[in-house]
Amino acid sequence: MATSYPLKKRLQTLKAVYDRLRRGKESLLRLIDESELSESVFNSNAIENSTLSLKETERILLDLEVSRNVSVREVFEAKNLARVMQYIESKGVQAELSTEQILLLHKMLMVNINDNIAGRFRKKGEYVRVGTHIAPAPEHVERMMEGILIEYSSDSISYFSDKIARFHLDFETIHPFCDGNGRIGRVLINYQLMQLGFPSVIIRDKEKQIYYKSFGNYKDAGNSRTMEKIITLALLESMHKRLAYLRGESVVALVDFAKTQKKSIHTLSNAARRQTIPAFREAGIWKIGAGIPQK
Repeated sequence: MATSYPLKKRLQTLKAVYDRLRRGKESLLRLIDESELSESVFNSNAIENSTLSLKETERILLDLEVSRNVSVREVFEAKNLARVMQYIESKGVQAELSTEQILLLHKMLMVNINDNIAGRFRKKGEYVRVGTHIAPAPEHVERMMEGILIEYSSDSISYFSDKIARFHLDFETIHPFCDGNGRIGRVLINYQLMQLGFPSVIIRDKEKQIYYKSFGNYKDAGNSRTMEKIITLALLESMHKRLAYLRGESVVALVDFAKTQKKSIHTLSNAARRQTIPAFREAGIWKIGAGIPQK
């Protein structure tokens, strides 16, 4: 099932406003990206069961000490993923997505963690599984990766977010690497969005159950709708955040906004999760640009 027409119209309208308002405000958008970096790194690593908190991730990226003993691996997982994210934001998306680009990103992610597997697909005898899903045999990986890259680049009919969702589902189904598949897969979502002129998104650890469910839906019934919805909602949230700052709105916590508007925080929180109001999260807290008309 493809993204609905009303959602397409909303995204089209927001993108037009975003493109108009961002002219001459590249420095502001860079500041927003920089402020989101630790949150993006934290959430992607947490989905892979990292024990680092958001605060610990922030301190590690600032080269500050943390209040407990943290494994060297988790330190490099945070720093390397941040480096990959900064790379694609600065210059990575200048090139079309390719096998070579994906391998480069993986090498950057895995260096000093497991150099033996960094920057290469699985080789003969290297099998992996996620839950009950056993990934395709290594000898099929390169061919299958080439196939989904060709399918993505040649599909001129499907809506962009639907294409990105299917690519992510296919990528994670193939699981081309011995390790780092989830993190690279989520980086590639942003790679593809940024190539189209959209801001990056955050797939959040708190919502990983529905994220995991999307893979089961795709495996069992070929249904990509759940992933399409995850990406679309994340993109709406990212756009709402940037538009609030580009407009110069006063950003306030949603709970405080509810009080001033004499509205139920429960109702507004549900609307925020559905993205029917222009709310967004910062460090996990729902916020909104004050002054934006509410439904």
